[in-house]
Amino acid sequence: MDYQPMSKNLLCLVTLLLAWVVAPAQQMIVAGRVLDAHTGEALPFAGVQFKGTDVGVVADENGRFIFRLDHLPSDSLLASVLGYHRMIIAVRHDADSQYIVFRLERSGYTMNEIVVHAGVNPALIILRKIIQRKPYNNMDRFESYKEKVYNKLEFDINKIDKNKFLHSKLFQPFQFVLNNVDTSETGDIYLPILFTETISDYYFQRTPHRTKEIIIASKTSGIQNKSITRYLGTMYQNVNVYDNFIPVFDKEFVSPIANIATLYYDYQLVDTQYIDGRRCFHITFVPKRKNENVFTGDFWVNDTTFAIQKMNLEVTSNANLNFVSRVSLVQEYKPYNDSVWFISKDKFVADFYTPVARKLTFIGRKTTLYEPLAINDTAATNIFDNPHYKDNIVVLPDARDRSDSFWTVHRFEPLARQEKGVYEMVDSLQHNPTFQKYSRTVQFLVTGVKEVGPLEFGPYYYELSANHLENIRLRLDVGTNINFSKNIYLSNYLAYGTADRAFKGHASALWILHRRPRIYLYASYTHDLDNGAIYYDQINTDNIFTLAVYKPGVTQKFVMVDEKRMEFYHEDYSGFSQHITFLNQQFSPYAPLPTKDDFAIDGKTGNPLSNSEISLELRYAYQEQFLEGNYYRISLGSDYPIVDVKFTLGMKGFLSGQYAFQKVAANISDYMSIAPFGHLYYNFFGGKIYGTLPFVLLQVPPGNNLYYYDKYAFDMMQRYEFLCDEYAGFMIEHEVGGGIFTYIPLLNKLKLRQFWTAKGIIGNLSQANAQLNLVNQGPFKTLQGNPYLELGTGVENILHFFRIDFVWRVTPKIQPTESYHHNFGVFGSVQLDF
Repeated sequence: MDYQPMSKNLLCLVTLLLAWVVAPAQQMIVAGRVLDAHTGEALPFAGVQFKGTDVGVVADENGRFIFRLDHLPSDSLLASVLGYHRMIIAVRHDADSQYIVFRLERSGYTMNEIVVHAGVNPALIILRKIIQRKPYNNMDRFESYKEKVYNKLEFDINKIDKNKFLHSKLFQPFQFVLNNVDTSETGDIYLPILFTETISDYYFQRTPHRTKEIIIASKTSGIQNKSITRYLGTMYQNVNVYDNFIPVFDKEFVSPIANIATLYYDYQLVDTQYIDGRRCFHITFVPKRKNENVFTGDFWVNDTTFAIQKMNLEVTSNANLNFVSRVSLVQEYKPYNDSVWFISKDKFVADFYTPVARKLTFIGRKTTLYEPLAINDTAATNIFDNPHYKDNIVVLPDARDRSDSFWTVHRFEPLARQEKGVYEMVDSLQHNPTFQKYSRTVQFLVTGVKEVGPLEFGPYYYELSANHLENIRLRLDVGTNINFSKNIYLSNYLAYGTADRAFKGHASALWILHRRPRIYLYASYTHDLDNGAIYYDQINTDNIFTLAVYKPGVTQKFVMVDEKRMEFYHEDYSGFSQHITFLNQQFSPYAPLPTKDDFAIDGKTGNPLSNSEISLELRYAYQEQFLEGNYYRISLGSDYPIVDVKFTLGMKGFLSGQYAFQKVAANISDYMSIAPFGHLYYNFFGGKIYGTLPFVLLQVPPGNNLYYYDKYAFDMMQRYEFLCDEYAGFMIEHEVGGGIFTYIPLLNKLKLRQFWTAKGIIGNLSQANAQLNLVNQGPFKTLQGNPYLELGTGVENILHFFRIDFVWRVTPKIQPTESYHHNFGVFGSVQLDF
């Protein structure tokens, strides 16, 4: 029978059908991760499901998830986490595997999201245990420890529209940056303008309290000032969630595990999960009241030790911060040697805006990773006595010269793809001629200084001013810059008054012998009117902005000064400094002040108001920090009081000096946090003068002839109103913060801030000095042991910039017969802070 071929064909067909039926269908893999959109941190245990179905998974502790499916249940995935907006992303049906990243935006926690049962809130029971265990879990309880620290800091122009960027004439020269930029899901560009990395060893000692950081490697792009390297390590960005108050810029926020936290937050226990094999409670918190300096967020806490495992902090949009639209902080802790919990990761992300152009925004990201190396060990304490590392922050000489291979080996985590090209891109941007032109323009508008080769001209706001003596005053400033010398700075100006038709001027030379600790020589010659400025940030009358703020009815008083000055300054790593100054001066006062002829000495020639003196100033500012410029520096303050003592000796007969005298003066000042009640500044001062001297050499309490508030002067006192040869006084300012404005509807949206001030001085004038200066002489007064006191209050942060002070002169009152007879004044000023 001829059936054989048919059987073979049938057998093949059956075999193929069976193979198709029995063989498993090819699996489709959908994997991904759920992240916080602002910080980029993983969102543990997020729910991920196919939209409209019951097919879902829970992400792991690192926010990762995976589906293995025979077919896709729907066309999109939905991710959700408590406290975040849900997000839906389409999935592809034509891909065997795909990777999806959810970046969820915070929505804020609300207590009605969580079912609350009657009885004691379990979150509060856990919180009490956390607070009880804080002294044990806070790593600063150890006598000493050492950590290896990796810091990464990036600052970007935020959310630039890609289409506008490509077609804008302003940005045409910068198209090359698109090769190495971050792009959001909306197509917006994050343009890096600064990127830095540091690796350092950090040392801590509890008793006596000392810290030290040795910066081993530093890589920067976009920063011209190399001294900034000192502030890119960990010491100036340290946040400890176990502290009662957490610093955010220059403001103090209440920690959600502070001892007083229950006064500021509501809590809910929402979950219990295992993280790294350890059972942890998940607790969320929200502020009880808006507009206070508080956070919203959540934390995971170990169920046995009650140590924080992870904490997410978000500054509420209602917080009283300037130029910041959003701040996120993340801290993670890991057990060291299976017992002690040490910080392992710290992340800080902030969105900034410019008040002039609100659409121009920036984002700063700081990531710090920690690796504990030693606890209660000599390896963590010997460094403090090492003579090679005297400073509390040491940048090793070769820190900026580390090779790429060094960074590849020693980075705690590899750079992302975009980050790898940022260094080259930012450096290219810095060398781009158009970018340099824009930068110079901004620098000129901010500093007022124009650089031309090795010279600098300005500031422009000194070029024009006016006063009663000179009428219109014209001035030209010329100095050198680092193209001339990095350690020698020459500065000069020439001024001319249209009324007195007289030239004035100044010439100086600064030679920096050593920058850290600072040692310098300084010499100057000045022939000009005394403008009264003492501190670097104190306003004087020699600038265009003071033309409109003179007090009406106040007679301006002038003294022409010819001064030769020489200085030597030496600073120790301990914060102790010695400052020796030699002065040779000739004074020529103008009416209504007594003139030099009123002090003529019978039988003697020359200016009777000639003086030669030498002084020694001793200053102790423990751990004071500075922002270094090319030649000068600005103090960033100290966490400790600053003490200053000065001794002065008059040298009669030397270089025409007419007077022998001795002076001693001292002051102590501090700017300290008194959270949650703001900040307090105080300055207590006093001194005594031994000798019979003309008024120009006595103590003249600083008055203010402007309606621009002066922090360092008595604002309701006139210049040259009082004379003293012994005195003691104080200046106090309490910045309250939002204060009462925090609780007033509508006003709290303006982010106004309160403050109060008190200034006083008590002084005497000896009979000999009174006879020389007060009898038939000038418009002076003496306190004669009676106090001068003025009190003030006001509103600051008006439109983010302006401050108004209301000041009352309490005693002594101004007499109605005086030309300026007001005992109350309103002052304005400009401030710039967060």
